[in-house]
Amino acid sequence: MREKGRMMLLLVCLAVAVLLIVSTQLTSAPKRDTSPGRDDEHNAARADDHKAGGGDEHNSGRANVHNSRPNNDRKPFFPPPPYNPYPPGILPSDLNSEIARVLREIDTIEAQTLVQLQTLPPPTLTGLPPILAHTGQRLNVLLGKVMNFDRNISPFHDRACSFCHMPYAGFSGPIPSVNLTMIGYPGSYQYRAGKRNAQRYTYSPSFPVLNYDATQQAFFGGNFWDSRATGYLLGSPDANQAQGPPVDTQEHMLPDTACIAFRLQSAVYKSFFIEVWGDDIDTIKFPHDTEDICEIPAGAAVLGGSNMPIKLSPADRAIANHVYDHWAQSIDQYETSPDLSAFSSKFDAFLKSPTTNPLSADEMAGYNLFRGKANCNSCHLDGRSTAPTPANGAAPNGVDTGAAASTTPVFTCFGSANLGLPLNPRDAFYYQNTPDFFGFTPNPYGFGYRDLGLGTFLRSGFGSWASPNDTWTQYAPSSDGLMQTSSARNVAMTPPQCPSTEAPGPYFQKQFFHNGYIKSLKQLVHFYNTRDVASYHYNVTSGHCPPGTVEKVDCWPNPEVTNNMDTTIGMLGLTDTEENQIVAFLQTLTDGYTTPYPDINAFTGACMTCDPTTDPNCSPARQGNGSLIPTPPLPPCAAAICGVAPFPSPPIP
Repeated sequence: MREKGRMMLLLVCLAVAVLLIVSTQLTSAPKRDTSPGRDDEHNAARADDHKAGGGDEHNSGRANVHNSRPNNDRKPFFPPPPYNPYPPGILPSDLNSEIARVLREIDTIEAQTLVQLQTLPPPTLTGLPPILAHTGQRLNVLLGKVMNFDRNISPFHDRACSFCHMPYAGFSGPIPSVNLTMIGYPGSYQYRAGKRNAQRYTYSPSFPVLNYDATQQAFFGGNFWDSRATGYLLGSPDANQAQGPPVDTQEHMLPDTACIAFRLQSAVYKSFFIEVWGDDIDTIKFPHDTEDICEIPAGAAVLGGSNMPIKLSPADRAIANHVYDHWAQSIDQYETSPDLSAFSSKFDAFLKSPTTNPLSADEMAGYNLFRGKANCNSCHLDGRSTAPTPANGAAPNGVDTGAAASTTPVFTCFGSANLGLPLNPRDAFYYQNTPDFFGFTPNPYGFGYRDLGLGTFLRSGFGSWASPNDTWTQYAPSSDGLMQTSSARNVAMTPPQCPSTEAPGPYFQKQFFHNGYIKSLKQLVHFYNTRDVASYHYNVTSGHCPPGTVEKVDCWPNPEVTNNMDTTIGMLGLTDTEENQIVAFLQTLTDGYTTPYPDINAFTGACMTCDPTTDPNCSPARQGNGSLIPTPPLPPCAAAICGVAPFPSPPIP
């Protein structure tokens, strides 16, 4: 009993010490070098120069964007010491300068959007039901956009939704070196990082509310790789998805959803929010310590595990919840709009008039393969049939003769699949198994973590959300390893000055699939084509392909999760030329062909290039292989993941 008492006293003292340290760091600590490469640009770019002031702007009408910069009367912000549990090479050497670069781009787009809001003619509220007539839709779209690019929605005012989702990358990850190395993007408190590739959210509003189709015996809908944003409450998975990152321990890291309403009370665009959603936001009476709480990242020990550390009355909490819903709904309207989901690709022009806007010979050949021999169209639906399979064929290998449907195809079935990808040891999440400065351990299981995707969500498991439907839990074993089938649209989108995703360049390095294992579209198609070719499969983990083989070329390591693997791919019999033709077709799905894509020119970084005469990995087939690292010996899957009922079947090692 005495030992137990001492332990409790020690824990209490530790919590108090951490709180005091956090408070000191947030007010008076000296600047620290936070970079993996001792690059001071990051500190200069932190958001102490970006906090919004002018909380009463709405009283004098619309916000004055010329007075929209921060309140410089606040004490200067100095970041706490960084969390860096990573071995050398996981964090890219240019990480801090690239973070600063993206933050500058975000600020530029935010400022431009504020000007657009200011110059938009006000809508007229009229009719029953009341409608914001004339410009109401555009107002809501621009409101969603400016909030999407507001980095005040994070404890340290340094992460916006767009930080992981910039326009020129198809609203996916904007830092080539991160895409090549650490996979997950660093959050507001550096260097906690996410566990998955930042999923493109162009066309994500098209996904329906998640439901189980008893006839097909499969789930359809939702957002996120694991479909956890079901949309059950707001009726929109996309709006539900927007509510996740602000309070995710690895992303924005706000400790309470009410921090959104609190920050919006002083946002430079608050008058526009009120114009759309009403002025209830100003009636919330926040406690005096709200800002201090909102500057503590989620998961911190001093929060005591509370998900509502801001003490509000029931009435004020209800209003704050409604504000959070409205915040997400406006972002959804931005993502639904042609500003983002534009249907303006070369393929769309071809659909409208194949004679006037023909595809090239390679593009057309790729399209015929996409809806025929390669079987892509069975999941990435284009409104056409998939070519029939002859009796002696294992995959569609004929020519699609079906009539085109009258549709604007989204190139997804809205379902999920386990494609059998190897575990990627470069994923920063595996290394976050020690406590950070705030006493939080993002991944206590280290390499015992297995990403079961939809299966983990259906169990309300580690790293996901609680499921809102207990009747779904029984389907977890048949859903283990399944990840959402993203739209193929904009998979090839890059900044104009980096016109390709493929080496030798100039190219923009992207990452593909949920764990970023694939680094080029050529590799992506080759994986679909050869995953199950016997001579290409080796009983190894990534980084251990035998001498004489090349990983991702003629060696595919073991899948991370073998349960429920999709067998409609893996041995398609495509030639090297046919693979390249499918890549050519995928590039026709990039928006901006018929009309300019908004903010596509925002990229201010450098393209990648390489020399194939000196670099053996300077080709689309071997792109990124210079960054491969050996997977360490893997412990068994942690019981907190694979030992949760209903258990995976067969058991996952």
